[in-house]
Amino acid sequence: MLTVAVDAMGGDYAPDEIVKGAIQAIKASEKLKVLLVGKEEVLQNLLDDHTIPTRQLEIISAREEIAGDDDPGLSIRRKKDASMVIALQQVSKGRAEAVLSAGNTGALMAGGLLFLGRISGISRPALLTALPTFWGNGVVVLDVGANMDAKPEQLLQYAYMGKTYAKEILNKDDPKVALLNVGTEKNKGNEKTRLSFELFDNHVPNFYGNVEASQVFSGIVADVVVCDGFAGNVFLKTAEGISKGIFDVFKEEFTKNMKNKMGAMLLKNSFRSFKRKMDASEYGGAPLLGVNGICIKCHGSSRSKVIEKALLEQILPWIESSVNQTFIQELQESGLLKKGLS
Repeated sequence: MLTVAVDAMGGDYAPDEIVKGAIQAIKASEKLKVLLVGKEEVLQNLLDDHTIPTRQLEIISAREEIAGDDDPGLSIRRKKDASMVIALQQVSKGRAEAVLSAGNTGALMAGGLLFLGRISGISRPALLTALPTFWGNGVVVLDVGANMDAKPEQLLQYAYMGKTYAKEILNKDDPKVALLNVGTEKNKGNEKTRLSFELFDNHVPNFYGNVEASQVFSGIVADVVVCDGFAGNVFLKTAEGISKGIFDVFKEEFTKNMKNKMGAMLLKNSFRSFKRKMDASEYGGAPLLGVNGICIKCHGSSRSKVIEKALLEQILPWIESSVNQTFIQELQESGLLKKGLS
């Protein structure tokens, strides 16, 4: 049985939606055991109406919470009985293979480094997200916020980790890797992106080249898009805002009058299909790559579906495929560690 520690108190809809998602995942897979970490009485009350095999779920008591506006570094060190801290400790002490939280992003990244440490050969971790595409089956983007000032050598490590993730978790055969840039020509961008292009061109198999942000969602030019955390976070939040705005406008227009409502009825199945295709929640949370363990960050507004997907479609395959070991193997086989690029 594979064990995951879940921070039940982190997120906008915690603990209700977190617990609900964990229960849905347990019912869907007999291989999964969840350690729900949080205020024991609160969690027990939420579980009273459910029949769950005791071997698949256990409550781990934690009396404190790390709020979204807490200082990440201070809170992860000072709130020793916080649900996120206790959840991370379950992995560091070998009681769980993975940790999942929808709580404070900065605190989880700080805690991931503090309690889990870095994978040998990885100098800085990266936060990865898998995004839906119009014509493909998803694209991996990293870093989306862990390391704002990544060096070219670190971006090269991200490329290898992102490629391994796309292959092992998204089942992409020989994924194409690209650099996010302001143009597609090799001499475009700032000094960092130009130096990164040279490194990628020399060391990354199946390197596509530079891509502009407008090309990412085609899902055709690249399977893995690499950037520093600043550019990645701006890109991600822009994409989230546009996506939400499009669906909000559709909803408003299709309910404006009877004529529009009738048209919406005729196109209902098509719009449902499109919404499912472009639903980022299908990919669950965002993994923190490069730490010595499996650490998944779900969006603060995550509902039960996201928690369930993260547990079943990210964490379980990750554990079963030994993805972290593959990261190390890929870097060693590339010769990058021997060349001092780590």
